Amino acid sequence: MAGDVDKIRQSIRRGEWTKPTTGIDSGNTQANLVILPKKYAYDFLLFCVRNPKSCPLLEVTDQGVPVPVKTAPNADLRTDIPKYRIYKNSELFDEVRDITSYWSDDFVSFVIGCSFTFEKPLLDNGIPIRHIDEGCNVPMYRTNIPCEAAGELSGPMVVSMRPMKAKDAIRSVQVTSRFPSVHGAPVHIGDPAAIGIKDVNKPDFGDNVTIYDDEIPVFWACGVTPQSVAMHSNIDMMITHAPGHMLLTDLKEEEHAVL
Repeated sequence: MAGDVDKIRQSIRRGEWTKPTTGIDSGNTQANLVILPKKYAYDFLLFCVRNPKSCPLLEVTDQGVPVPVKTAPNADLRTDIPKYRIYKNSELFDEVRDITSYWSDDFVSFVIGCSFTFEKPLLDNGIPIRHIDEGCNVPMYRTNIPCEAAGELSGPMVVSMRPMKAKDAIRSVQVTSRFPSVHGAPVHIGDPAAIGIKDVNKPDFGDNVTIYDDEIPVFWACGVTPQSVAMHSNIDMMITHAPGHMLLTDLKEEEHAVL
């Protein structure tokens, strides 16, 4: 899907676009979302500062404000993501297309960079993206890589995976290292077991994709990490995007590139 970002968000708001947002060609940065009660906001802000690969912050909203005024001033965080997840007391409680009924004036929202943003630069460098080719969500996995804890928040890093040939894996490091605010360079290349993934064909989130014999898996830190934290930590409420169902911001992809 290509087009004006406001029109795409309106399509999502109306429930016309309900699938993952990978492959949307608007030229705009995609973002993860975490919404928490104010009592957890400082701990999560500190968690992001301590774990910038997993949680590269793009914006923090004022308490009770559902509009990310810096990154998407025409967006509504309650309606403009195709699918949300509600976590309560360390368990996945609900998955919905609209969080208006859950919204509280006590909430603080965190907009976090997403690796979908650097997929177009990868494609522009001739590197195929398997989940786009196969029309599905990117595979994501919990790892044995511990995040640095902050207050009540702790848990393992989640990674996304894109299989590619060795030469493309080398090039992907060069390309994505220019995008530190949307996860940057890979955190691991090669053997999944080395980071605690027992079966690369059984992702914890997203969809399985084909890995050919001449390819190796390449893993990036992932903005689903806070959902792993929600399940690992004893907090009573966290609202997030569903894995792969992102917020489209007004920021252009090239704004995140560094020389």
